[in-house]
Parts: sequence; structure tokens; C-alpha cells
Amino acid sequence: MQIPEPEITITSLIDAAHQERTEKPRAHMGCSTLGHHCERWLWLSFRWAVVEKFQGRILRLFRRGFNEEDTIISDLRAIGMSVNGTQRRVDFGSHVSGSLDGIGKGVPGAPKTEHVLEFKTHSLKSFNDLEKNGVAKSKPQHFTQCQVYMFGTELKRALYVAVCKDDDRIYTERLELDRDHAIKAIDKGQRLALTDRLPPPISTDPTWFECKMCPGHDFCHGSKTTKQVNCRTCSHITPLSDSTWHCAKWDAIVPTDAQHIGCESHVIHPDLVPWKRLEGPSDWVAVYEIDGHGIANGEPGEGVYASKELLANAAACVAGDPLVMGLRKLWDGRVVG
Repeated sequence: MQIPEPEITITSLIDAAHQERTEKPRAHMGCSTLGHHCERWLWLSFRWAVVEKFQGRILRLFRRGFNEEDTIISDLRAIGMSVNGTQRRVDFGSHVSGSLDGIGKGVPGAPKTEHVLEFKTHSLKSFNDLEKNGVAKSKPQHFTQCQVYMFGTELKRALYVAVCKDDDRIYTERLELDRDHAIKAIDKGQRLALTDRLPPPISTDPTWFECKMCPGHDFCHGSKTTKQVNCRTCSHITPLSDSTWHCAKWDAIVPTDAQHIGCESHVIHPDLVPWKRLEGPSDWVAVYEIDGHGIANGEPGEGVYASKELLANAAACVAGDPLVMGLRKLWDGRVVG
């Protein structure tokens, strides 16, 4: 007789454990993202304005892909290849960098040529398409990643190794350096990392196939509002070409850990809300027109609302209920959702 599953299952607990230890968004513009089709998504992601959340099952799939790297390396060494330089970084400046899966030598057909190694796992559908069409057509983002890594290591060949998670088939493809492609991708990443303004979307049609499954879909085609309050969504911060971030409010370089936290003087970047920005009383306080009212945003005080308050409940800030405002002033309270 099968024992029935409890209401809270082992699977749900495992998935919840994975979700609880989700890593913070990466600090740099990753080489693995440079081939993405939408410049707006790259900017939003780099600015931590839209942070993609994954279910526990998906996080376990990511773990499987990461763990597969050691297996692939073991298999390559078993056929006589040497594998070195795992997680070697390439840094192009202006916030663009990435880590290689490795550098290999002894590739059959070109035993003396060093190759950038790139390892990926695929679903059955994805793998079949890759096998049919090749990396450049089937996985342009992976193709660009390989090109950038070749350029960064001054190598002219890459070996792409893919494993099908459904049946363990292996697909390999040798790629040749395309310098123009790599330089164009790096230039795009640097330009997007350093620009202060939100790029246009790839489409204004919410049903467009490249938009429908995008984590930024609600932002672009719905709310037009970020849910994130951190230094990178603040009007006072500027990304610099030496890969640091400068805060005008405090006239200081802000370390990455502090960027995740932000400060009470946060002012929402005007491109990350749908409201019209009006002239403020100072450089450190913005005024946004919300439902016909001018609402001040900055370090909280009487008549000035913190970014978290506006993003949690802009309507309450506009309404200005005397009781709520009185409690806010008396107890240094905050408006919440």
C-alpha cells in the first residue's frame, strides 16, 4: 500500500530550500548575456531593476547544468585532451566580463590548437534543434559567448560541448573566431552598461514571441514600474568606465555589497516609473506627478516619501490620509502595501 504524501511534500521543501538561498544578481554585464536579443532587458538586468525569480525546480536544473561541467571535463580528459583554465576570467572593462568553462588542448582533428571550452546542457527539444541547425543559428547567445571568450583569450578556436538532459546524447562543434562579431558584442555591452537611459524595447507588442516569456514583460508591457530599490535603480548613481559605480549624493564609489542595500536617500530613476518627473526642490529630491498630484521622492520626511513607500503603495501616498500621515510623522513610520 502506498503511503500518501503529506500536504507539505519533500519535493516542495527541497524546492523551497533552493529558493531561500538564491544568489544575488551578478554585479557585471556577463559575457554570456551579450548575445541577448533585447537591449532593454540587458539594461534592466544590469541595473537590477527587474530581477528574475526562479522556482526551486528550475534552480535544481541550473545546478544539474553546473554539475555536468565536471563530468564533461572528465570525459574530455578520458579521450586524451588536457583541460585547464577553468573559471578563468576575461575582463573587457566598463563592467563587461565573464568566466570560461576552460581551455582545452588535444581536440581530435586539431590536437595542437588551444580551444576555448564552453559546456551547456539542453532539453530534448533544444538539443534536437541544436543538432539540426548548429550553434550560430540555434543558440546565437551561446555563439556570441564563445566569440567573446575567444577574443578575450586571444585564441582562434572554441569547442562547444552540449549534453542532452533527456537521453545523454552529446553534441560537439568547433567554432572559429569572428573578431568583428566579438568586438561588436563587447561594444554593445559596454555601451549599455554605461548609458544612463533606458533603451527601447525589441517590440511594443506584448504578444511578440521574444517578449511573451521575458522576465521584463510586465515592466515593458504592463506596470512600467520597477519593484526593486537598490543603488542601481537610483537617480544618484552613475556607472563608470573603470567598472565602479559613483554616487553623486555621497560623492563616493559604492561597493557592490552596499549597492544591493541602497540608502534612505534613494530616488527612483525616472525611466523606471511611468510618472512624469517635475522640477524638485533640490538635487536630492525628485517630484513625480502621480494622479495629478506632485509627490516628492527622496529621504523620507514630512511631505517626502521614500522609494519603497511609493513603489509599495503610491495611491496611499497620493491620498495623504491625515491619520496615516500623523502616524508616519509621530513614529517615523512608512507607508506599506
